[in-house]
Amino acid sequence: MSTAILTGTPVPGSPLEGDLRSLGFDVRTAPDAAAAVGLLAAVPPADRVALVDQRFVGHLHALRLALTDPRFPAAAVTGALTAQPEARAALSVALATVTNGTAANLTDAKADAAVRTGGAGLATGPGEPATRTASAELPLADRVGAALDADGTAVQHPELGSLVAAVPDGPAAREEALAAVAAVDDEAVRLRSAVKARDGFFTTFCISPYSRYLARWCARRGLTPNQVTTASLLTALVAAGCAATGTRGGYVAAGLLLLFSFVLDCTDGQLARYSLQYSTMGAWLDATFDRAKEYAYYAGLALGAARGGDDVWALALAAMVLQSVRHFVDFSFNEANADSTAATVNGKAVVGTPTTALSSRLDSVGWTVWVRRMIVLPIGERWAMIAVLTALTTPRIVFYALLAGCAFAACYTTAGRVLRSVTRKAVRTDRAAQALADLADTGPLAELVARAVRRPVRALPGVLPLLVALAGGAAAVGVAAFGPLDSPLLILGALVYVLTSGIAVAHRMGGPLDWLVPPVFRATEYGFLLVLAARADVPGALPAAFGLVAAVAYHHYDTVYRIRGGAGAPPRGLVRALGGHEGRTLLVAVLAALTTAESGLAPELTVIAVLVAVIALAESIRFWVSSGAPAVHDEGETA
Repeated sequence: MSTAILTGTPVPGSPLEGDLRSLGFDVRTAPDAAAAVGLLAAVPPADRVALVDQRFVGHLHALRLALTDPRFPAAAVTGALTAQPEARAALSVALATVTNGTAANLTDAKADAAVRTGGAGLATGPGEPATRTASAELPLADRVGAALDADGTAVQHPELGSLVAAVPDGPAAREEALAAVAAVDDEAVRLRSAVKARDGFFTTFCISPYSRYLARWCARRGLTPNQVTTASLLTALVAAGCAATGTRGGYVAAGLLLLFSFVLDCTDGQLARYSLQYSTMGAWLDATFDRAKEYAYYAGLALGAARGGDDVWALALAAMVLQSVRHFVDFSFNEANADSTAATVNGKAVVGTPTTALSSRLDSVGWTVWVRRMIVLPIGERWAMIAVLTALTTPRIVFYALLAGCAFAACYTTAGRVLRSVTRKAVRTDRAAQALADLADTGPLAELVARAVRRPVRALPGVLPLLVALAGGAAAVGVAAFGPLDSPLLILGALVYVLTSGIAVAHRMGGPLDWLVPPVFRATEYGFLLVLAARADVPGALPAAFGLVAAVAYHHYDTVYRIRGGAGAPPRGLVRALGGHEGRTLLVAVLAALTTAESGLAPELTVIAVLVAVIALAESIRFWVSSGAPAVHDEGETA
């Protein structure tokens, strides 16, 4: 439930009460601040409450942004303030403080600050000077908001752009504010703001120009972003089923449905921004369903090719491995540098590098921005390429193009990040180092090694742990690729990997290139399974390996989104139960070495895949539907 308390002087003919009711608020009126205190106390503690000045003039969407966004405990624009249940106690204290007179009069400096962040006067666009009205004092909502800020409760002030939010003082100022409201199309601004600020070329120019209207259509019919997200998943699964038919008609239908699934994928986020229907569950569904849709489609293509006599399961698995490792390079680099600080020389911060300078120069030329966004093959461009090639060619050609494009994109982005990391010389915080350690997914075996060698390893040069991780990964994958599969040598290679993994994580991950360690672990585990299943050359081994990599990748993606949401890594008990990356690699190596050619490797990989999927999914669902789950949003993420 939501309750709005109108304060201040009533204005005859004002549509404010109707606007608040249209936003879902039960409206009550308080003639003065003391009455507002009583009304606030009568509102149930579990309800959202808003203080709104009756003289408010502005766009409905300005009120919507300030009063209905579920992501922030407290938010405000000029003349309007809201508090969710978690901020209700602080709001009561602030309102009582203002009412009792201890914070009734702000200093001029505080008043000017209130104007810049949504205080009295017309809200201004970015870069425009904020001017204070001639009002004798700030509206009650603004004074309470300033008291909240002063008391340590963060008050979100949404960016209004050209939207108006004002509390005019007198008829002339009111007419000016009404004219400003009439000069801006509220709905057009709302539609524009529904589109992600930074996106890929294909999404920006080929999808968003019309998907925003689909989002509005969904909003007007009461559909939720979660329903649209689910529809996108179901559409992609149907597309995968069409691809699995192995017919030309099925491939054409699959390509069209994949594109429509992507349209819905864009629409769910635009619907969330259009109607401010953000939710933890929606963030989780959107984050995980994209990967599920794409990898299910890979499986559909592989099944379709098999119907035509072409076995491309190795290519499908390779595409999933490459795409997943690409994502983990992105995640690790971003986490490592999210709150890092510049190194200092002679007391001065070292800012800027040749790499970032070149990047800035390229971004100053408009067309290069779009070229650089396209060549990294984000989800829009990638799915468009897959859809077109599916309809016109064969699954084998689709995977060849996908592997080539993703490999180039991976080399381009990783090389740039390595150069920035080496030249910037940033100081990594303890939080970033811990995030990298959590992303490593270290199991009990590597933990034991790390404890045993921690003291001598800490004295090693910073880059050596990464080199050790690379060497161990190369040993494990190399033995799987070139050694006999039914010999102890395979187990020996996996044991070397366990040892080197422990050495790599025993060192604090604060070096400039330590963000590469988790992606190296991902590439080793996934690559080991790929090579082993491909060399086994028994029916069902590659599809079983595909399922196992998908299950493990889900666990790794889940870890990423927990960390990004500020909730930390999954429980250590879950990581230990799943064995860690090195434990799973050793287990698969032992099973492969002991498996006879007649029985094959497929049953063992299938059992492991099911166990990993059940354990990881159960814990993931428990966490994401709990009240403590963070909201993870996809703003700016194009991969």
